Amino acid sequence: MTDATPTPPNKSRRLFIAFLPLAIFGALVAVFLFQLMSGRDNSVIPSALIGKPAPVLALSPLEGAIRGGQPVPALDTAAVRGKLTLVNVWASWCIPCRQEHPIILGLSQDPRINVVGINYKDKNDNALAFLGELGNPFRAIGVDPKGTAAIDWGVYGIPESFLVSPEGVILYKHVGPFTDDSVKNQLLPKIEEALNRARS
Repeated sequence: MTDATPTPPNKSRRLFIAFLPLAIFGALVAVFLFQLMSGRDNSVIPSALIGKPAPVLALSPLEGAIRGGQPVPALDTAAVRGKLTLVNVWASWCIPCRQEHPIILGLSQDPRINVVGINYKDKNDNALAFLGELGNPFRAIGVDPKGTAAIDWGVYGIPESFLVSPEGVILYKHVGPFTDDSVKNQLLPKIEEALNRARS
C-alpha cells in the first residue's frame, strides 16, 4: 500500500483568499472617496417630479395657526397658483426642521416667493407650539397626518422642500435642512432662473 502525501494548497490561491477582504475594503473606500471628492451635494436628490406638474394640494388647515394676527389658511392649490412657491415639509418632532427653521423664516421675508408648509405626521398642539416658539413663516399650512400627501410629492424624509413655478411645475427639490450655503448656491439661483424665465 502506498502512502499518499496531501498536496499543499497552491500558495497563490492562499494569498488571493487572504487578500480578498482587503481588496473589497479598498474598493469600498475608493467608492466613498469618489463620492466625497466629486463635489456633488447629496441633499439634492433627483426627483421624477422635477419638470412635471406638482401634485394637487387639498389639505386641511393647521387649526389655531396664526401669522400676522390672522388665521393661516389651508394649503390647497389656490394657495400656490400663480406664485413662485417654496413648499416645505416639516414636523415639530423633526430636529433638522428645527435647525433649518430660521432659514425658512428668512426666506419667508423674500417678497419674490410664497412660502407654504406641509405639516407631516404631527400632533396639532405640538405643531402649534413649534410655530409659537420659533415663528411662523408659512402663508398656508396643510396637515398631512398619515403622510399621504408626502407620498404624492415623493418625500424621502423630512425636512424636504420643493420650489414650484407659478404655473404649478416643480423646479427644484432639496432633501434635508437648508443651510446658508445650499440657499445661496442652489435655491437662490433656481429662484432667479424662474423669475428671469417669467420676465422673458
